[in-house]
Amino acid sequence: MPVIKVNNRDVHIQELNKGAAETVLLVHGMFSNLSVYYFNIAPILAEHFHVVMYDLKSHGMSERTLHGYDLNSMTDDLNGLMEALNLNTVHLAGYSFGGLIALKMALRFPDKVKKLVVIEAPDPKDEKARGIIDDYSREFLEHYVENFTDTTKVKMGKRQMERNHRMYEYLFYQTSIKSDMIAEKDFLDEPEISLLNKDTLLLYGADSNCLETGKELNEKIKTSELTPVPGDHNIPIQEPVLIANMINTFFRN
Repeated sequence: MPVIKVNNRDVHIQELNKGAAETVLLVHGMFSNLSVYYFNIAPILAEHFHVVMYDLKSHGMSERTLHGYDLNSMTDDLNGLMEALNLNTVHLAGYSFGGLIALKMALRFPDKVKKLVVIEAPDPKDEKARGIIDDYSREFLEHYVENFTDTTKVKMGKRQMERNHRMYEYLFYQTSIKSDMIAEKDFLDEPEISLLNKDTLLLYGADSNCLETGKELNEKIKTSELTPVPGDHNIPIQEPVLIANMINTFFRN
């Protein structure tokens, strides 16, 4: 399990197909980890791209920290990761709060992002959306345990299951993650979003409460395309092959 130093913190990363000409960098959402891509989505993208995944701070196997979950800090981490891996430009995709990180990255460091995919990014000012992230994050942990067993043919041990739940409880109740997210409540109202000129694919669940946010982003980003996908907020888990193929086609064309 490769761990590298990024901005003086340990960051767990996974890479596939390092020899490919172009890189796709995948950002997971809050309260999950890189496995949301690793088992099903990343292998499809790796048929054509160098794929990089990483655990956000305090997630998965990355180092824990109490503060720094605002979008500036998270994109500083992402920029630092690219520098550590000597990546000048990437195709960037982010899911849920990772979608907001990806969008912020394209705004702050436009020269480093080729194309952008935003999957189910919520509106930070929507209290209901923040609750959705909490609910679906618990569902993610349950899916992670099931998927780990299906993929490895090994039943996840009680200790490992407890470790995952302790990570969730630490993030939710001890860190500044919720207050930092609330502090970003006006992010989608920033005028810079309407000036974004990156080719952008917006993927939202047809039954998701975040779909209206996707429609608003589609109106603001003139170079964007909104595609509803069967499912709700958890479409990368519900439709991983479909999501992977759509991302693959978008980044290759």
